[in-house]
Amino acid sequence: MNKAIVTGASSGIGKAIADILISHGYEVYGIGRSFENVNESTLFHPIVLDLLDQNKTDKILNTIPVKNLKVLINNAGCAYYGLHENIKRENIQEMVRLNLEVPMELSRRYLKVLRENRGDIINIASVSGMHEAAHGACYGASKAGLIAFSKSLFAEERKHGMRVMCVIPDMTDTNLYRNANFEADRNDGCCLLKEDVAEVVCDMIFHKNFVTSEIVIQPQFHRIHKK
Repeated sequence: MNKAIVTGASSGIGKAIADILISHGYEVYGIGRSFENVNESTLFHPIVLDLLDQNKTDKILNTIPVKNLKVLINNAGCAYYGLHENIKRENIQEMVRLNLEVPMELSRRYLKVLRENRGDIINIASVSGMHEAAHGACYGASKAGLIAFSKSLFAEERKHGMRVMCVIPDMTDTNLYRNANFEADRNDGCCLLKEDVAEVVCDMIFHKNFVTSEIVIQPQFHRIHKK
């Protein structure tokens, strides 16, 4: 049975991805800080872990069996918005650590087995990493780094038949904006749904005849809602 590891699987895009993979027979190990309303399938294994806690990460990740591991999805992330001079040092560290360092570390950790299985790594970035991100300079920089990392890792691994792909969604209706003074505009066509992004991710996994090395997903309209 094919296995997948999904970070940030307790809610939002990560949970939606896990649900689709399970429906296609994947055994999913979902990593999150806490779990409520989880998929009750026997194919879902919730792994309670704060990926920022380096003291616990290795010990807990060592409990995940890697036989038949086919997919690693680096989805967990965080964002703090505002003028850069007002962003706290610990917020900068959290964004850089969770949005960029953790995907790099997990990719390194599982690279050998994924290469042997001709598996996939999919990194969830953001359009904020593609252009200037006023009031989100650090967040945008961390996601720009993730996009660059995805391109370079694919260049290293493609000769082995392994795929590294990057999904770049625009404004999505998730709790990513809990620390902002704005949120997604939920009117039709004004934001992406977590299911929209998850369906694109899973299509990339299931279609094996080509590599979608990078894909940008945007709603029809570009609008936000002030809280």
